[in-house]
Amino acid sequence: MLKPRPICAAAWTIAALLALNLAAAATAQTATVELDARDATRHVLHSHMVLPAQPGPLTLLYPKWIPGEHGPTGPLNGVVGLRFSSQGHELEWRRDPLEMFAFRLEVPAGANAVEADFDFLPPAESGAFTAGPSVTQALAMISWNNVVLYPQGRPSDQLTYQASLRLPAGWSFATALPVTEGSGEVVRFGPVSLTTLVDSPVLTGSHLVKVPLATGEGPAHEIDVAADSAAAVELPAGFAQAYARLPEEAGALFGARHYRHYQWLVSLSDHVEHFGLEHHESSDDRLFEKTLGDEGRRRGLASLLSHEYVHSWNGKYRRPAGLATPDYQQPMQGELLWVYEGLTQYLGLLLSARSGLWTPEYYRERVALIAARLDHMAGRAWRPLADTAVAAQILYGSPGEWRAWRRGTDFYDESVLVWLEADATIRQQTRGRRSLDDFCRRFHGGESGQPALRPYTLDEVVATLNDVAPFDWRGFFRDRVEKIEPRAPLGGIEADGWRLIYNETPNQGVTDQEEQNERHDWTFSLGLQTDKDGKIVDVIPGLPAAQAGLGPGMKLVAVNGRKWTPEVVQAALKASKTAPEPIELVAEDGESVRTYRADYHGGERFPHLERDAGKPDVLTAVLQPLAGRR
Repeated sequence: MLKPRPICAAAWTIAALLALNLAAAATAQTATVELDARDATRHVLHSHMVLPAQPGPLTLLYPKWIPGEHGPTGPLNGVVGLRFSSQGHELEWRRDPLEMFAFRLEVPAGANAVEADFDFLPPAESGAFTAGPSVTQALAMISWNNVVLYPQGRPSDQLTYQASLRLPAGWSFATALPVTEGSGEVVRFGPVSLTTLVDSPVLTGSHLVKVPLATGEGPAHEIDVAADSAAAVELPAGFAQAYARLPEEAGALFGARHYRHYQWLVSLSDHVEHFGLEHHESSDDRLFEKTLGDEGRRRGLASLLSHEYVHSWNGKYRRPAGLATPDYQQPMQGELLWVYEGLTQYLGLLLSARSGLWTPEYYRERVALIAARLDHMAGRAWRPLADTAVAAQILYGSPGEWRAWRRGTDFYDESVLVWLEADATIRQQTRGRRSLDDFCRRFHGGESGQPALRPYTLDEVVATLNDVAPFDWRGFFRDRVEKIEPRAPLGGIEADGWRLIYNETPNQGVTDQEEQNERHDWTFSLGLQTDKDGKIVDVIPGLPAAQAGLGPGMKLVAVNGRKWTPEVVQAALKASKTAPEPIELVAEDGESVRTYRADYHGGERFPHLERDAGKPDVLTAVLQPLAGRR
C-alpha cells in the first residue's frame, strides 16, 4: 500500500479555497423562495425569490402544465404585484405576447441574480385542482407551483431550489420535503430540484394531527389531517390500524416502494376545492369537513387515499412518455391516461377492498354503479374511450350538463371495467396461475429506493402483459379503448362469475354519492338527476325524462299534481308500476312553466352485481388480501 504524501501549506490553502469556491458556486446556482403565508386567511400569499442569472436577456416562466392535472391549469391570474430587481434597482419586464406564462427582462451588467416579488391570490370560491380554493381561516394547502418562477431553457430536474415558509401564528405543518429548521413560525427546507419542490406541497393549519401508521419495516407512512375545527380531526376508533393495512397491501401488490417515506396530506373543509392530486412521496387530498365522522364519506376517503397512493407507482415512478415532460411549459399528451388514471382507479378500488377499508359487498356496489352509468352513456355512440383521454385537458373543465351525451373524463371509471377484464383474461389464459397482480409487480416493481421516473409507451405495456400471459393484448385494448362501442365493457364482470342487474333495492354507492353531492339520482329510472332543490343537473338521452322534453337547468316544481320533494318523486316511481298514465312533471325554465309527461312504468331502479351460479366466483378471489400470501 502506498503511503499518502504530506500536503504542503500552500497546497492545502489552494485546496481549501477551491472547496470554498465550489461551495459558493453551488450556492450561487440555487434559487431561493421565501413564502410568507401569514396572510393566507385573507387569501394572500407573499413570495420573494432570488434566482441565479447572468447579464443579458432572461425569460422567467410561471408553471403552466401541472403534473397530475393533465392540462394547462397553472393559476396565472392569481399572480399580482409582480416586480423584478437586481443590485438594488428595479427591472422592467414584458409578458411574451404569445406565451402568457413567460416574462422577459434584461439582467444588468455585473449582476449574478434577479429578485422577484409577487403575491399569489388563492381563489375563495371557484377553480379546479391547485388553481381552486385552498385556504380557510384554519388551514392552507401550499402548492409550490403557485408561488414560483423558473428560468426558460433548463429542465426542472436540473434546477435547484431552497424554500422557506413563514406560518400564521399557532399553525403547524406537514410535508414530504426535507426540513432543516422547523421551530417557531419559520420553516426552512433543504435544497431540492424544482421537480421535487413542485411535487411536495405543504399542509398547514391550526387544527392539524399527524397519524403515523404502524407498517413494520421499511419506509414510514403517515396520514396528516388538517380541518376547519378541532372536532373534525377527531379520529374514529381503529382509524390508524385500518389504514396501516393499505401500505401492506400495496407493498404486497407491487413488491417495491419508490419513496423514502409517504404522507397523505388531508384537508377537511367545506370551503376548499375537493379533489385528490398525486405526488411521489405524498398526496394532496381534500374532502368535506365532517368526513371522518360520517360512514359514507369515510368510504369516499378510503378510495381517494388508495387511488392517490397507487399513483406513487403508476403515474410517478412509471409514467406515459407523453406526460413525462422536462418542464412545466411543454404540453402534455394524454392518450395513455386510461393506463395512468384508469389502471390507478382500478387498483385504488381494489386496494380499498383488499385492505378492509371497504367490504366486498360495497366494492361490488361501486363496480355495479360504474358499469350501469357507463352502460347508459349516450356519448358512446360517437366518442371512443381513447378520445376522452386525448381530450382530457378540455374535459376536466367541461360542463356537467348533458355529460352522458358529451362524455367526460371516462378514462377513470371505464378503465376499471377494462382492467377488470384484463385480469380475467390473464387468469383464463394461465388457468388461474397468474393475474393482473403479476403485471403490476413486473411493470411497477423493480428495486425499492428513492423517487425515480421511468417513462413508458403502449408497446411496453403490451410487451409486459404478453410476458405474463401471451395474448392479443394490442387487439384487446384496440377493441375496448379505440373503437366506438355502444355498450359498456362488462366482460370482466361476467367472466368473474357475476352479472349486472337492476331492482328496487337502493345501491349504497348511489346513496353515498347523493349524500356527498347533495343530489337526488334517478338515472336508471326516469333518467335524470336533480340537486337538493329540484333543479335538474343532468338528463340521460333516450330515457323517459329526455324523451318527455326535460333538460338540464330546468327546475321541477310538481310531480303528479303534488309539490316537488324527493319523497314525492319516489312515490310516483313506485306507483308507476301499476299506473297506466305517464308521470306528470311540472318544471320551470326561467320565466316559463310547462308540464312534461314521462312515459315510465318501471318503479325505482338501482344497479347491483348478482352471482351467476353457472360460473366460478372469481371476483371474490380477486378481492382477497395479498399481504401474508406472497
